[in-house]
Amino acid sequence: MTKHLKFNHLLLLLLTTILSITHLTSAIDLLFNGFGPSDVSRYLHASIESRILTLNNGRALYPSRIPTKQPNSSLVLPFSTSFVFAIIAPPHQGNSIRSNGVVFCFVPRDGVSCSNPTAHFFGVVFVFDTGQYYEEIDDNRVEINVNSSVSVRAHESGYWPDDGRGFRRLRLANGRNYQVWIDYVGGVVNVTMAPVGIVNRPNRPLLSVPFNLSDAFGDEMYVGFEGFRRDGGPLGESNKILAWSFSNTNFSFSEGLITSGLPNLELPKTPIHRTKGFVAGRRNQWRIGNWSIWPHRLAYQEIESATNGFSEENVIGVGGNGKVYKGVFSGGLEVAVKRISRESNEGLRAFTAEISSLGRLKHRNLVGLRGWCKKDKGNLILVYDYMENGSLDKRVFECDDSKMLSFEERSRILKQVASGVMYLHFGWKSKVLHRDIKASNVLLDKEMNARLGDFGLARIHDHDDKSDGATSLVGTVGYLAPEIVRSGKTSTETDVFGYGVLVLEVICGRRPIEQGKPLLVDWLLELLRKGELINGVDPRLRTNGVFDERMWKR
Repeated sequence: MTKHLKFNHLLLLLLTTILSITHLTSAIDLLFNGFGPSDVSRYLHASIESRILTLNNGRALYPSRIPTKQPNSSLVLPFSTSFVFAIIAPPHQGNSIRSNGVVFCFVPRDGVSCSNPTAHFFGVVFVFDTGQYYEEIDDNRVEINVNSSVSVRAHESGYWPDDGRGFRRLRLANGRNYQVWIDYVGGVVNVTMAPVGIVNRPNRPLLSVPFNLSDAFGDEMYVGFEGFRRDGGPLGESNKILAWSFSNTNFSFSEGLITSGLPNLELPKTPIHRTKGFVAGRRNQWRIGNWSIWPHRLAYQEIESATNGFSEENVIGVGGNGKVYKGVFSGGLEVAVKRISRESNEGLRAFTAEISSLGRLKHRNLVGLRGWCKKDKGNLILVYDYMENGSLDKRVFECDDSKMLSFEERSRILKQVASGVMYLHFGWKSKVLHRDIKASNVLLDKEMNARLGDFGLARIHDHDDKSDGATSLVGTVGYLAPEIVRSGKTSTETDVFGYGVLVLEVICGRRPIEQGKPLLVDWLLELLRKGELINGVDPRLRTNGVFDERMWKR
């Protein structure tokens, strides 16, 4: 017990040092590949079914306000958002004016209607409207509204392809999936859209409007969507949001959206009342498949082609259950492909654990699971986001001085891992125990941001489950908390212990167990007893010319 308390004291000292010389930045990153009941607050005629958000004269807002202005300033924080939407408006008889649309909006209160603003308001509207309020604009259009339901700028819906062949119009109410990108930076609002699966984000935006949004934004705002449907059109009209990302720090965050394999809501060519896809007033309305099973099952042929037939030249890692390959899909998306042998019971358990846990989690500091494949009488395959800079252990223990991580980089990475662990324990609808936090399971993306991966030992528990379950001994020697060794019981505390060992090895530049040397924790406890804890810092950090010993001693 005494030794455990000393370790906690040592860990506290190191964490305090890290936090004392760096500052935490406030960042909002939202990523929803499909929606769960707690992801957005819904009002009026808004619902979630099969993980698709449906808005028929209803609103859906992120449950909490987000900061939208810089502290003690009127300057609006930059933001970047992307989403996939579909408007379904079957043709009907008569000459009545019809209007269907989707609004991405910021509002000051959750009770304020996006389309009828009475206070601070910013919205981008995608509307199919036969009212022809704009004689010079098509009845399919995109509008930017600021503090009013009257647009400050509008353009017929469409996109400018990068091939330079001219503007291409898009019809909004045909049920087709469209992806939208909205950025605000440098006082300019940029709005871009394109059909999903046809083109990547076009370089030229549809709308680019210089505008000072200071008067439209409070210090904090709600963000989300409204859908509207006017004229009481036929049953089956609806507005769908299939995926959404938002960030005020990372303008490439939308790359985490999964746009392949989405439900096809496109209207059939034959009259609506003759199709099997839609039966007005009956049970079988808009059968769109089992979208609730996530992530997506991928075709084996696609994965095989992406990895050049699982070529040895594409191997980027080897684990206990199989090899990891770099793959490139036809659209240019780089991925990491883990191939697990079905002959291994451990491999099958790991495969199932990854899909059931990581497959439903989305966080900026967790490796993204793109999809999976289970080939008959073959291998089990998991497809992840590709991490350009490899694993953390390689950058701490197996690199030359030119690639050595600085103290600032190490501390930032450790805080990012802590953010991911916090999300696992408290940020999702269930509590997730990783059970194998270590340097080789922390991966670094192209911006050197940390992503916690390898959920093969993960377990999911209810938040009110105090037992957390007793299991056989699992984890990696050197990272195991004493209670795991004694009882086999894992908990959030044992995850935190493993994270603590990770902090020590990254700052000290020593693995938890090294041949011919005392255990890392024992060695540091002895240095602490002698008052020489400063000597535990990675010697390469102490000799690179920027080491401040006085800071460490404080």
